[in-house]
Amino acid sequence: MGLGGITALSLVLNLVKLSQNGYANIFYSAAIKSMLRSWHAFFFLSADPNNLVSLDKPPLGMWLQALSAKVFGFSPLSLLIPEAVLGTLTVLLLYRIVAPRFGQLAGLVAALALAVFPIFVAVSRDNGPDPMLIFFMVAACGAGLAAIDSGRLRTLIWCAVVVGLAFNSKALAALLCVPGIAVGYLVCAPVPLRRRILQLAAAGVVMVAVSLSWMLAVQLTPASQRPFIGSSSDNSEFGLMVGYNGFGRVGGQQGGPGSSTHIILTGPQTLPLVRPGVERGVPVSRALRNELRTHPEIPLPPPAPPKPGRHRLARPLPFGGARSPLRIFSKSLGDQAGWIVPLAVFGLIALFVLVRKRRDRRMAGLFVLGGWFLVELATLDFSAGIVHPYYSSALGPPLAAIAGAAAVGFASLVRSRDTRQAALGYALMVLAVIGTLAVQLILIDRESDPTWWRIPLVVVSVGALIAVPLFPRRAGWAVAAAVGALLVAPLVYSFSVWGAPVAGTFPAAGPYAYAGQGGVGASPTALRVDHSLIAFLRSHGETKPYVLLTQSSDQADPLILLGLHTSAVGGYNTTDPAMSGPQLADLVAIHRVRYLLIAGPYASRGGNGASTAARLVCPEIPGQIWAAGTHGLGSLLVDCAGRAARLRHPYASARAFIARYHIHYKL
Repeated sequence: MGLGGITALSLVLNLVKLSQNGYANIFYSAAIKSMLRSWHAFFFLSADPNNLVSLDKPPLGMWLQALSAKVFGFSPLSLLIPEAVLGTLTVLLLYRIVAPRFGQLAGLVAALALAVFPIFVAVSRDNGPDPMLIFFMVAACGAGLAAIDSGRLRTLIWCAVVVGLAFNSKALAALLCVPGIAVGYLVCAPVPLRRRILQLAAAGVVMVAVSLSWMLAVQLTPASQRPFIGSSSDNSEFGLMVGYNGFGRVGGQQGGPGSSTHIILTGPQTLPLVRPGVERGVPVSRALRNELRTHPEIPLPPPAPPKPGRHRLARPLPFGGARSPLRIFSKSLGDQAGWIVPLAVFGLIALFVLVRKRRDRRMAGLFVLGGWFLVELATLDFSAGIVHPYYSSALGPPLAAIAGAAAVGFASLVRSRDTRQAALGYALMVLAVIGTLAVQLILIDRESDPTWWRIPLVVVSVGALIAVPLFPRRAGWAVAAAVGALLVAPLVYSFSVWGAPVAGTFPAAGPYAYAGQGGVGASPTALRVDHSLIAFLRSHGETKPYVLLTQSSDQADPLILLGLHTSAVGGYNTTDPAMSGPQLADLVAIHRVRYLLIAGPYASRGGNGASTAARLVCPEIPGQIWAAGTHGLGSLLVDCAGRAARLRHPYASARAFIARYHIHYKL
């Protein structure tokens, strides 16, 4: 009965008003539409209809959506429903892991805590790879615990295979559950130590083989026979997974605020390549910077330090904030994942006080699930690279599992006949409940939601703490009341996902003013501009197969979803070296490319050889002609017809351009 109710709650949270999200993360949705064009595009995760650039993620999450779209037709719900169902299946799977070791009540509390974990609900309503990643990580922990119980190599190998599948969902993020599994097996498996070490080594080999299988297939395919690896600098899948999508996220990487490079124009306001009325900053490619360094007369001052933000934005902060043990409670992560962290931290300590025998099945659960929780929490708190709020969704399962086990553990400790153990258990329970209560009051005040729950929260939580020493025989009920009260606020906060379309790139729960657009991810004005651009291209010398090239995926994706064959020469970050100026010139010369849409979103990060050459050489078409009478919303449409020769040597005119418009450079 209880599990059925939690399952129903999870489905309700994940599915109600799901259609309002439209195509959610249009970067992935446009890629799914492109992948459906051929098995070649499907296997290599083509991000555009022309197989120019690939997605920057492993395949499994995208393959699931593509197969759903193939069976049920390409539509928003065919992409979103599989993710929502995966979220609910993860809740059920977590119960099946926790209940046999810590009791049915612990399993139910863990399942409920995960079902109402705000950021977990938000990502389950998006079309990113996170729901599949989290499902496989939970499954790997379940298989690891089964291997620890039996000591069988075969079961441990299955665990390694599942970890490999998780890796093929979101790369190195999958490995955060591995230390807990390895330590748990090394300490608790019922076989001799030497055998445990050898079995772990064999499982490690299998894990690496499964993890690298798709990457090897891509890497061994000649570059001319596959798309350019999106978001990589060297067209290498290994570099992407280990660097940009791997250790770069932890150790620090470019891509956050303040890391862009600009040309600052100080001359006339009306320029051939910069429309009037727009901030006059022209991104520079690495190739152009190198070219300009050959001219000592051009000053290249050092980069200006980024200006840190000091106030909360009207939307979730896209980066995690300063590194510290308290980052999980920050303005970026707190309302998404911090609601019951103190309960889990002090609960984990209490469980290690309660469970001391190596062969106790609960001990293995503490190593596996508690290890995952601690590693995930430390990674979120101390990573120096990009940490988006939705990364904290992977904290949900281990946090919920420890919270569920802690609820039962506290009840056992405070009822212990050992007075010292009972006193220690009560002290830890007080710290857990008071700490969680304080965090929730801060979050409720910060987010102004759910403000009505503050007084009942204090009354029930404090009342439960007082009731434990007064009515020791009913201590279990008091613990249940306290834990239940602490789950109400995240539950109510999770319902906010129904209030507006999800912001596909940065999914998050909360009553934010900022939200997604739904549909193809464009505002009504932007959608009108896109339709006008499509009409212009089809009536003014449309070329094939490249009807339009764009500087960034953010420009291309709505057009792909609207049916235009569009490719982003710079990929998601605008800087992918997927096409050079001479390569663009070759395509222009044989009339396969004519129009490029440059500048626009993410243009401040720079461009590549093709977009920079087009900016320097190809004349701009006024926005009033192609953009429904607007200025193009920051994007510039240029016509490269007849410019092939100049595109091959775009820097020949760079000094004339500099002299004419008095350009100064700032790196």
